[in-house]
Amino acid sequence: MSLLLKHAVKADALTEIPCYPDFIPLDITLKNILHPRLSLTVDGVSEFTFAGLFLFRKRYNYRISRTCNDGNFIISGEQPASSESENKQGKRFFMTPCAAPEREILESLFQTHDYWKNISESVLTPVGNELAEHGITIEEDRDNFDYLYNRSDLAELSGKKFHKKKNHVNNFFSLYPDHEQRLLNSTLIPAAIEVLDRWRQDKNEDGDYKAAREALELFDSIPLKGSVFFVNGKPAAFCLGESIARGRMFVIHIEKAIDEFKGIYQYVNMAFAASLPRFFTLINREQDLGNEGLRQAKMTYRPCGYVKKYKSVPAKQAE
Repeated sequence: MSLLLKHAVKADALTEIPCYPDFIPLDITLKNILHPRLSLTVDGVSEFTFAGLFLFRKRYNYRISRTCNDGNFIISGEQPASSESENKQGKRFFMTPCAAPEREILESLFQTHDYWKNISESVLTPVGNELAEHGITIEEDRDNFDYLYNRSDLAELSGKKFHKKKNHVNNFFSLYPDHEQRLLNSTLIPAAIEVLDRWRQDKNEDGDYKAAREALELFDSIPLKGSVFFVNGKPAAFCLGESIARGRMFVIHIEKAIDEFKGIYQYVNMAFAASLPRFFTLINREQDLGNEGLRQAKMTYRPCGYVKKYKSVPAKQAE
């Protein structure tokens, strides 16, 4: 197929997504349009992958549009009533994964949405001064910063700063010498679902169960990779993630384990990092959403940095 024809096919496929102000629901048929474009975003925002959007489309009522002049995506969503932050419950937001829209569209979006969410540094930098000139204020959204770790740190857990983590892993090895990691494939999906169901039973809550279950059931259709971990021949844990930021990072979207196996999470964290190709220099373990316990847990692994995200609230609402 000629290069010109390839561009024509891509352009034609893009028309499946309507131009702003029209939106359509985000569904599986849009994978071949969204996945390649989102894979090229440079920042590594964990939400900005096809899987990251699709698997949580029902929770946030995601809908998608595009700017007709350059084809950049606009994602519209709504915070669920069960949102941890009471002041965000039911609030409508929009996200722009690839670039900021022109000012007229931005002003229109602010008329129908409560805030602009997950603004990445690459989106913000070219337009920051212009936004300020028009009274659009931008602020850091610390609760949504993604945590970044050196892959080698998680894979090796060497040095004094990881001493406690390594002790947990060594204790796991001592208690469960019969352990095994297997690359997740379609034949191992039932084993992963067994872990997920047990996780929900033990936690006595759903959490992200629905998204995780759908990720497993559609494993052959969604661009995710992962592992299943066995102890004494029985399924004990699994994790799922994908390549982001043009292949520089690997983001962990879902990680579940059966708590009765002491040290299982520390083992999974280390073993999966060690199994990743070395060209992944960074691992993104997503955000803490302002949960203090989760924040402390993520900090114990000594992040080397963050994927910073910003938000903007119209002046009339900020007052």
